[in-house]
Amino acid sequence: MNERNPSASNGKKGRNSRSNRNRPQNRGGPHKGRAGGRPGGGRRPDHRGKTAKNSGKTHGPPWIYGIHAGLAAIANPRRRVHRIVLASQSAETLEARLDQARAAAGGRPNPEIRDKDELDRLLPNRAVHQGLAVQADPLPETPLPRALTEAAENAPILILDQATDPQNIGATLRSAAAFGAAFVIMQDRHAPPETPAMAKASSGALEIVPVVRVPNIARALIVLKEAGYWIVGFDAHGEQSVAEANLSGKLALILGAEGSGLRRLTQESCDHLVKIPITDKVDSLNVAASAAIALYEITKSNT
Repeated sequence: MNERNPSASNGKKGRNSRSNRNRPQNRGGPHKGRAGGRPGGGRRPDHRGKTAKNSGKTHGPPWIYGIHAGLAAIANPRRRVHRIVLASQSAETLEARLDQARAAAGGRPNPEIRDKDELDRLLPNRAVHQGLAVQADPLPETPLPRALTEAAENAPILILDQATDPQNIGATLRSAAAFGAAFVIMQDRHAPPETPAMAKASSGALEIVPVVRVPNIARALIVLKEAGYWIVGFDAHGEQSVAEANLSGKLALILGAEGSGLRRLTQESCDHLVKIPITDKVDSLNVAASAAIALYEITKSNT
């Protein structure tokens, strides 16, 4: 397979053919939905290297909670861990797994055994902690050039264009880990920071799949193209379904926000526009569901 030359049933498409494509006037998400955008036009804050404030009653770094998210954070040597708190009711059940996670990273603090009610008071209201909470710093940033250098050959890259829900992004990271995505790109001003809810929804994938935050998605696409990637946008008005396109090779998949979909400049930067067919009984799928389907189809084409 030549670089930036994926096999597709509709033939190869270069830059010139892309500029001549008839673009849809009404844009939706990867499937259907109303055009729209964020009202007000104001700039969002820069989230690089930041996390949302924890809504619990303690100060300091945020808490990651839940068995899968907590153990993955403890085992991740890139994560600086300050405290490990274990509910006394769960200590015997989790002891062996906790010891294994601490050994994987080394240098972890000893776990503090507390009553479940005390653990509840450390965390946000109604946090489903499953008896384990970890106080840790946010993960360090991963620059795009380093992520490209470390990416496995032909591992797909996932790009989220203005996804804003932390739990949805966490679930998307879980799909990215399940299907071997190299990393996930998000824009600083249009994506939330790392949050406990994101970590919990990712079920540990936040520690596995690097998140690359960039100032500008369009510029990041230029870098990806220079590295040999073909850019595949998912839109309700795509020319083919992702299964029909039968794409393979070095691919970067872009998913827009539910409802508003891909932005115009992002669409115009795509080498291919494809869709995920759904019935008219629903308007759209959320980004996590779309990511799972997209990555599955691409993985199937590459095997």
